[in-house]
Amino acid sequence: MANIAVIPARGGSKRIPRKNIKEFCGKPIIAYSIEAALRSDCFDRVIVSTDDKEIAEIALKYGAEVPFIRPANLSEDFTVVTDTVIHAIEQIESQFEVVVDYACLIYATAPLIDELYLSQGLHKLLNSNKSFAIGVTSYAFPIQRALSIQADAIKRLSEHKETRSQDLEDYYHDAAHFCWGSKEAFIEKKDFFSSDSIPIVIPRSLVQDIDTSEDWEFAELLYKAKK
Repeated sequence: MANIAVIPARGGSKRIPRKNIKEFCGKPIIAYSIEAALRSDCFDRVIVSTDDKEIAEIALKYGAEVPFIRPANLSEDFTVVTDTVIHAIEQIESQFEVVVDYACLIYATAPLIDELYLSQGLHKLLNSNKSFAIGVTSYAFPIQRALSIQADAIKRLSEHKETRSQDLEDYYHDAAHFCWGSKEAFIEKKDFFSSDSIPIVIPRSLVQDIDTSEDWEFAELLYKAKK
């Protein structure tokens, strides 16, 4: 039985070109995910799934394995990330004649990822009857106070203007760090975000989605502040 980390990192990112290996505070951004996975001691293999030779070389340099090149049909803009995990599981089992027990999807652009939460996710999953354990974080502002703009006018989206903020329920979103799951849960393509998943709550100071250059700059500020 084996536990594997799968870090998907295709070469064709659009909004931030070469995003998965762009330098972030001194090293390629994917290095942070690889190093956190290795430090966690949760994995028998840390795999980078890529279609790109340069990404593969960098992944190897930082200690990951690249035992296969991801096929083109799993490297398109609309490829479902679960499919890359399933492909990795199948490749590892066939190439190394092992049985994968649990897999952990780790995002390549999560430079604030902390191995503490990876370990916590595995521990909680092993001690439950759930399918997944996923890193989440709370919204910084009560979503019950959300506004929309319609016809150049503000519209309140809920009826909580008189409710004290401390009395409003907390809500959470995917931290885009990791998702632990059993092999069967990935292969069956179960819903990540359901009552069958355990939330691993990550502090907001360690979470920044990176889709734009502004996101990138803010993530670097967070990383420097953490240090």
